Amino acid sequence: MTTFRELGVLPEICDALDRAGITTPFAIQEMTLSVALLGTDLIGQARTGTGKTLAFGIPVLQRSIAPSNPAYADLPQGKPQALIVAPTRELALQVSSDLALASKDMGLRVLTVYGGVGYDHQLEELESGVDIVVGTPGRLIDLANRRALDLSHVHALVLDEADEMLDLGFLPDVITLLSKTPETRQTMLFSATMPSAIVALARTHMRHPMNIRAESSYDTTMVPATAQFIYQAHDLDKPEIIGRILQAEDAEKMIVFTRTKRQAQRIAEDLQERGFNASPLHGDMAQVAREKALARFREDKIQVLVCTDVAARGIDVRGVSHVINYTCPEDDKTYVHRIGRTGRAGASGTAITFVDWADLHRWKMINKALDLPFDNPQETYSTSEHLFHDQGIPAGTKGRVVDPAPVEKKERAPRERRSGSGRGDSGSSGSSRSEASSGSSASASEKSSDAPRRRNRSRRRTRGGQSVETPNA
Repeated sequence: MTTFRELGVLPEICDALDRAGITTPFAIQEMTLSVALLGTDLIGQARTGTGKTLAFGIPVLQRSIAPSNPAYADLPQGKPQALIVAPTRELALQVSSDLALASKDMGLRVLTVYGGVGYDHQLEELESGVDIVVGTPGRLIDLANRRALDLSHVHALVLDEADEMLDLGFLPDVITLLSKTPETRQTMLFSATMPSAIVALARTHMRHPMNIRAESSYDTTMVPATAQFIYQAHDLDKPEIIGRILQAEDAEKMIVFTRTKRQAQRIAEDLQERGFNASPLHGDMAQVAREKALARFREDKIQVLVCTDVAARGIDVRGVSHVINYTCPEDDKTYVHRIGRTGRAGASGTAITFVDWADLHRWKMINKALDLPFDNPQETYSTSEHLFHDQGIPAGTKGRVVDPAPVEKKERAPRERRSGSGRGDSGSSGSSRSEASSGSSASASEKSSDAPRRRNRSRRRTRGGQSVETPNA
């Protein structure tokens, strides 16, 4: 079995990987390292969860020079030597974490830049000097326009999840970043799928790239260690189904994908009310809250993460046993990347997709594109026997682990007794009066409500504005 040392990886990196328990390279790593370490442009394509980060991370680290190296004196001091572009903040943080782990003994300075946080810390780090920058396109361009980020000395540029950047509309930003780097750079492009627009980008901005595909086309998109279930379910019954799946025999951590941010928030709150430790993760949350939720999920303090597609890339968490598509994904690529959050690094997983009646046509298109055997999803309810059998749910399990909170009945306040009897009575006057007059009328009303009402007034019959006793003139 091939090892990282046999592939020519530096001993410092190998030692750091050994301490992290990463001893055997994946197929994509074994196939790309020998080429990437030579500085050749390449396009790496492999299914999600198969170690693409180290496939480009190790060559970037090994071809960079640490400040402690005497050869560093010949380089522009403090300028970035490599740039890695990721489509989302979560993926950028994940890549930086993996690079920091592998370069722990090398002394290289890795900086992560992304939006949603202040500029101060990032500007300070860039001013003090960095070796490798990992970031999202928008913030990278902002820092470059501020002349705080100098990309003119970059020897390697990596586009991670390039197809996602295309879907998110980052292609013009990527081209702008490419224009700010030297033409002699090494360019590496990694993704699970390769649309025609990405291929065109590669032909334009890469020099004779080598295309490396780790597995066959079918294996590239599908995750063989993931069991897939497609259920036609009613929207109001879905939270109950999820609550029962969470109590299945093999249920550990779960990611629930939703179509909208509001839906993610609502489902997370529903699961919390049912007694499950759940948290939302979507774009309306502050970046600090998003990082905190993801960190708690990794530390097993949260069992369920309910998120939008902002987390479909970049979440690399061990122990995710289930991925649930609360609604049918938009297309086959979204489906592949969502279910790729489980069954990672050779582990097994379960992917469950709920299809509404209105989404049957969309699912049939996904099913046909991926050549899946689920053309007619089975109609499923939280009480269906096949659901309990498929997911290993104990008989009699309900969709909650705590009793619902009792509904508090609000007692109606007694109506205050009105004082006075006419329209002009000050006690019955409301918001149209001034604050001073309403205050005085309220005090008058309090006094009159305590004491019995006494009427001392005389009535006089009039006709035409004159008393009836007085003869008309």
